[in-house]
Amino acid sequence: MPHDMDESVHWHEPVRGERAGYGKFGQPQSDYDKFMESEGIPVFRGIGIRSVFDLELADWPRMGGRGSYIQLYGTEGKWGQYVVEVPGAGALNVEKHLYEEIFLVASGRGTTEVWLEEGGEKHVFEWQKGSLFSIPVNAYHRIVNATAEPALLIGGTTAPNLINLLGDTNLIFNCPYKMTSRFSGTEDFYKYKEDLEPDPIRGLAMRRTNMVPDVINCDLPLDNRRSPGWRRVEPFMTGNKFYLWLGQHETGKYSKGHAHTSAAVLICIKGKGYTYTWPERAGETPFEDGKGDLVQRVDYEQFGMVTAAPGGERWYHQHFNSSQEPFRLTAWFGPNHPTIVTGLPPGAKQIDYTAMDITEGGSAIPYWMEDKKLRSEFEALIESNGAKSRMDASLYTKPDDQ
Repeated sequence: MPHDMDESVHWHEPVRGERAGYGKFGQPQSDYDKFMESEGIPVFRGIGIRSVFDLELADWPRMGGRGSYIQLYGTEGKWGQYVVEVPGAGALNVEKHLYEEIFLVASGRGTTEVWLEEGGEKHVFEWQKGSLFSIPVNAYHRIVNATAEPALLIGGTTAPNLINLLGDTNLIFNCPYKMTSRFSGTEDFYKYKEDLEPDPIRGLAMRRTNMVPDVINCDLPLDNRRSPGWRRVEPFMTGNKFYLWLGQHETGKYSKGHAHTSAAVLICIKGKGYTYTWPERAGETPFEDGKGDLVQRVDYEQFGMVTAAPGGERWYHQHFNSSQEPFRLTAWFGPNHPTIVTGLPPGAKQIDYTAMDITEGGSAIPYWMEDKKLRSEFEALIESNGAKSRMDASLYTKPDDQ
């Protein structure tokens, strides 16, 4: 029988002077891609969306509500995201899984029940629009709607990391191990904690709290790293590797452009604005250098989102407040803390490169070096919305020592 006629596929060595393999091929589906497809709900892919309320939702039997997966470009394999609608006067199904999970409430109010083992004591806490909370790994939980109207929650998970690594969803959803290191069971486990401490890596403001009742209006300490008057805090929740922060640009101000690799997704939680993102290879002034075709823009409002670096290389991105109120954001990275996912050996010296200017060895573009189109466009747009630029003119003057 000829070698390939038994309906099986055999590999052949290349002849002399040729290379093995196809040479060109499509990006394969990951186990997580296949899992999302098997759920029977939409999967939104893109660089961003104006509002999650624009997403198409479908019945989601496993969760017990309606929902849609979200996989913004550059987050593939790094972490997962979705929206789920909790039926009015109803609840989602009980869940338990090995991956980390956080929730941001986009609308509605209700309660969440969390317990460690079947028949165990349930911890119950309330949530409302703007609440942020984390579910401990492998703990039972149920989300209950307290009103007659549907509630919408945005979820972030490390499901892709676990599913792609283990390839066994039965293990992920039915593991009997009780992870007591992530869920202490104390009565104040979901009590909001306002105390600040320096995070152990960069010394930035951090709160150890498993629940933030209202990220829209909660206090944010002054940071100044991203824009003049920039405020920021990192919630450290249920011992997670899932990294996130809350930040705010003042009215009439905007961020410096800065570059890093993929993973970060910014979600607007107050005001509205827009983000420009472009590959680092296009340089600091892409419009002036005739590379404007490489720049992408997303306009978004409360509970809209954008991926900071759509993938494949380092990208610049710059965030602009176009509203009459502060522009508040939360950035979700999954288990991809920007100072850990570097490829550097332990103990290697780093700098806070996204917050430090190019002239200091970082990746932030000083305002005096940025593309002039960005400033003029920002000033015209914010004025059309009834506000004024509050950026100090001196920021656009090149320092004498440069």
